Order: sequence, then structure tokens, then C-alpha cells
Amino acid sequence: MRTILSRAKTPMNKHKIVLVAGARPNFMKLAPLLRLLHADAEFTPVFVHTGQHYDDRLSGCFFRDLALPNPDHHLGVGSGSHAQQTAEIMKRFEPVVLDEKPDSVLVVGDVNSTMAAAIVSSKLEVPVIHVEAGLRSCDRSMPEEINRVITDAISDLLLVTEESGRHNLLKEGIADARIHLVGNLMIDSLRQSLSAAQTSDILERLSIGGDAFGLVTLHRPSNVDSSAHLDEVVAALSDISRSLPLLFPVHPRTRGQLSSMHVQIPDSIRLIDPLGYLDFLCLMSNSSLVLTDSGGIQEETTALGIPCITLRENTERPVTIQQGTNILGGTRRETILAAWRETVERPKSGTIPPFWDGSAASRCVAAIRAHFTDASTQSPSFSVAAYA
Repeated sequence: MRTILSRAKTPMNKHKIVLVAGARPNFMKLAPLLRLLHADAEFTPVFVHTGQHYDDRLSGCFFRDLALPNPDHHLGVGSGSHAQQTAEIMKRFEPVVLDEKPDSVLVVGDVNSTMAAAIVSSKLEVPVIHVEAGLRSCDRSMPEEINRVITDAISDLLLVTEESGRHNLLKEGIADARIHLVGNLMIDSLRQSLSAAQTSDILERLSIGGDAFGLVTLHRPSNVDSSAHLDEVVAALSDISRSLPLLFPVHPRTRGQLSSMHVQIPDSIRLIDPLGYLDFLCLMSNSSLVLTDSGGIQEETTALGIPCITLRENTERPVTIQQGTNILGGTRRETILAAWRETVERPKSGTIPPFWDGSAASRCVAAIRAHFTDASTQSPSFSVAAYA
């Protein structure tokens, strides 16, 4: 039997919006948006943490550093295979939507929580807003690419960070009226937090002083799950570290792989535990080079003007290469070292992409308000539908 839960929607109603986060990059993107929505009399934000990242090093410290409110709902999903994690999020998120009866659900980025919450909401006929829509690596072997494509296909409002996002969505048949270039929420958080990050004592704690250093992050399965691939990357990092000492905050999963594969790390690469947002931002802003396979760090280094070598064969963030400080290094020793030589000999100065100005959250709120005001004049009500 089909059960319909209806709620009148008029321009005078407060718009209840459920915002979903599950992993560290999500928290950075939602923090500035949550602040504005809580301060706006037209909105009632409901914050859901799926628990995809669940320990203090990967979740709790980010809540403190970004001054995020406690979630209204914590789903406690934890780790698992992609299928297990996605299914568990869907199973636990559906009752939240049925209970809250939101006017819309907002998801960010490309993690499993993003796709799972979007699917649940779409099937319950709740409009989906995707922040950071349209990014494409064109590499379907990346789980994140599958999450992006599916989420965008079922979203009602698509908020993009760079022009490539709009271009990709139009090619995929998304109506232009549903796409808005708003800028980058990650850069909002970076700009709002940079002065606080500079007061961190992480440089002193690590006894870095004024010495030049590079910063490494490595977590993607394509890099760390294959012994052959991991050996290639570490060999290149080892060569680079002879000229530039490297700091490597190690993701727990990556540390486990390094240990199980018996990968030898030279003393010139210093392994440290994962860092909070402010400590990491302090290190990154004071580094001479960042080597990473992270999407968000490509954006942050471009905003900071820090040279970045991306340890991947592709990127879904082409603006960081076209306008920013990023270059693709690939995943083989010889290609990474070639990128390193290029960075040393011909460093990119880079420019800041359009709308990466710290005001993306304001543009997001304006786009949401305009979209749902228009929708409310066209349709007097909406439904949350479920099968029982």
C-alpha cells in the first residue's frame, strides 16, 4: 500500500532543508552554508551526519575546528564495502526523511553518503539539491565518478563550483535553468579559517621551524590498494624527499596498507597521524609543495597559491590546472618525477577561479531561495511518498 505524507508549501512557510554529510570534505563544505541557513528566518536546517567517517581523527576534530553544530541526526553507519555502506545509509536515512518531511534535501560532493541520500530522497519525491554538481573525471573506475553521475541525474537543483560543471551537465541533458554557478564552499571555509589556522602550533609541535617542506596526502584505492601502484608512488616521493623533506599525515587505511605491503619509507618522509582541519590548513599554507590524490586539496592549493602535484591520471577539477597551481603527475615514478621537475623549473603562479571568493554560501542560499520560491508559485503542495 502506498502512503502519501503531504505538507502544504506556500511562500510564507519556512523551508525545511535536510543537509547531509558523511566524510571530512563534506563538513568543510557544509559549515559556511549551515551558518547562513541557521541565521536566515526563511529556512529550518536539519543537519544529518551519516557516520561514514566516524572516529575523532576523521570526524570529531573537524566539527570542533569548523564550529559545526551537533548533528540533529547521527546515523552511525561506519565503514564497509561500497555496497554495504551505501545500503546502510539508505536504510537509516529513509526514516529521517519520513519523520522530518523536509521541503528539500541537500547533498554535497561525491561520497557514498551523497549518492545514498539523493536516491532515498528522490524516491520519496523530495527535491534534491546537489552542491558541487557536474564535476567529471570521465573515469568510471573511480567510485566517486559513479556517485557524481547518479546524484546529478536525479537532482532537481545543481550548484556548480566551476564552469566545467555547467558544461558537463548541459551535455548530459540537464536543463540550464536548474544549474547555477555559485563558487566553492571549500574556499569559503578556507578563507574563514585561515587566520585561525595560522595561530596553530603544529609547526612547533613537529619541530619544523622555518625549513622548507612538502606535504603529502594519499588515500585513493587506486593508489594504495595495489602494491605495484603504491611502490611506484612511494619511490617517486622518496626521490623528491631527498631535495625537499616531506610530511605525510597518513589516513588510517593507507597506514594499514603501507604496513601490510611492507612498504619501506625513508626517514626523509615523515609519517604523522591524521590532522584536524586547522592544523592541516596551517601546514598546507606554509608548505612549498603539496602532493595529493585528493580532489578538495587541489582546490585549496589553488586558492592558496601553493604548487600542487596531483597523483592521479585525471582530475574532475580541470580549473585547478587551467587557472590554478595544479599539475597532473600521474601515478608512475617517472611521470611524478617529471611533474616535480616541471614544478621546480617552471612553477605555476596560478589565478583564483571565478566565484572562489568566500561568498559561495550566500550564492547557494540565493539559488535555493529563488528555485523554491518559483516552484511554490507553480505547485501549491508536494508529497513525500513511501511504500509500506
